Amino acid sequence: MIRSILKILCVLLVSVAISFVNNAPAIAQTNTDQIPIEELASQAFDATNTGDFATAENYWTQILEQFPENPAIWSNRGNSRVSQNKLEAALGDYNKAIELAPSAPDPYLNRGTALEGLGRYSEAIADYNHVLELDPQDAAAYNNRGNAQAGLGQWKAAISDYGYAADLAPDYAFARANYALALYQAGETEEALRTMRNLVRKYPKFPDIRAALSAALWEQGKRGEAESNWVSVVGMDSRYKDIDWVKSIRRWPPAMVTALDKFLHLQ
Repeated sequence: MIRSILKILCVLLVSVAISFVNNAPAIAQTNTDQIPIEELASQAFDATNTGDFATAENYWTQILEQFPENPAIWSNRGNSRVSQNKLEAALGDYNKAIELAPSAPDPYLNRGTALEGLGRYSEAIADYNHVLELDPQDAAAYNNRGNAQAGLGQWKAAISDYGYAADLAPDYAFARANYALALYQAGETEEALRTMRNLVRKYPKFPDIRAALSAALWEQGKRGEAESNWVSVVGMDSRYKDIDWVKSIRRWPPAMVTALDKFLHLQ
């Protein structure tokens, strides 16, 4: 099972950011003149849930001033920084979390996402490999390692990791979506389309896979069905109309980006 994950919208590698509060030392309130730590943490998560990552970072910083030896807080502040694309600063936070809790897998997983954002894919893979040494059943680590392998153009390895992640956690929709996109990149079009259709049936409000299916169907000349799926995509997430976002932030494979670009420009 995937551990409790704090999903961040800025980096769709879907690439997830993990909070490992359960593995960290307990936080105790020691100064009644200060805002209770529980309240600050609650406000930080509330800010994260509304996409106000700068405010979340500020709350985590306030907590760190009182509890600088708590690795979970360092990791959570790193998450808020990744969400603002402050990747180098986030690496510093994750490094500190790892220093304080070297046997906890989550800060390695989180650091891997920051390294991916910096294009340091081989280093990210090393972090994901370490997570899997600590927890061989970590579906997020397999998915994220697939992302990093895709960044290196290692599509067969990426397909294997995405598929294994999805098998480990059947409700991990993004892992299965990544699997479908990687299949499309590798030229396994029919299997990719079959997987996309199955995902749309299971998750009809999943814009990522509907957008991919729209592009793939358009390439096959099934234009009515493509446009029908696209109507749902635009109603759920208009970012898929931005080809640069799809390419650079969501990081679809090149063949899938090309197919979407053709669809958007009705070629």
